Amino acid sequence: MNAASPLRVRGAALERGGRELWAGLDLEVAPGELVAVLGPSGSGKTTLLRAILGLERLSAGSIEALGTPVRRAGNRRIGYIPQQRPLPRETPLRGRDIVGLGVDGHRLGLPLSRKKDRARIDELLAAVGATEFGDRPVGLLSGGEQQRLRVGQALADDPALLLCDEPLTSLDLANQQAVVRLIDRHRRERAAAVLLVTHDINPVLSRVDRILYIAHGRFTLGTPDEVLTTETLSALYGAPVYVVRAGGQLIVVGAPDADEAHHHHHDEDHA
Repeated sequence: MNAASPLRVRGAALERGGRELWAGLDLEVAPGELVAVLGPSGSGKTTLLRAILGLERLSAGSIEALGTPVRRAGNRRIGYIPQQRPLPRETPLRGRDIVGLGVDGHRLGLPLSRKKDRARIDELLAAVGATEFGDRPVGLLSGGEQQRLRVGQALADDPALLLCDEPLTSLDLANQQAVVRLIDRHRRERAAAVLLVTHDINPVLSRVDRILYIAHGRFTLGTPDEVLTTETLSALYGAPVYVVRAGGQLIVVGAPDADEAHHHHHDEDHA
């Protein structure tokens, strides 16, 4: 990969509570590349994203995002899609207000009704298929509708690097596929680099270029066919782990402490 890589991680290590989550991590993500991050709960997947955002300090190594060393939080050129957590019914915001935080949230204290901003918010609502419910209270929207708005917010600054932390959690299959299409479209149309943390590779497997699999302080990086094998995962976990093909699906069996959704299949939506 060349000097234009939107994300470059070199020799990175991070400790949490005296326990080393991972060490010696080298990762570069190219423009237009989608890298999925897999691993059991507590392996440091979300912590990696937080380190890239400048919210966690490395114990060794370095991270460079969009050509700049990461030393503190606050780079608006990095888009971030969080886990889907339902907003309270009484939340006093409309759908367009959520998207608007991505457009004008950095101008604290200034009015949100600038004409140019309103046009951009309308454009983003249309892009994520949220025009129909853009003026409804967000607390009354479904989880899938709320997550579409979060995607719109994350894409507001047209980020060249997009970080996604379990963006499909708690969504039904139709909404999972819708969110995946939005992420995939952005990275293809804008040549954006995408790092996507997930416990279930199913909805994104057909679109993933490489997988970073973290487990028990170790990691492996490669294409899905290279990583999701019995030999590779057994070596990573240091215990017998079996990747079984059945009915067009890849099923990972026996991974210690693995999330229940470590089942991977190839027959998902390709739209």
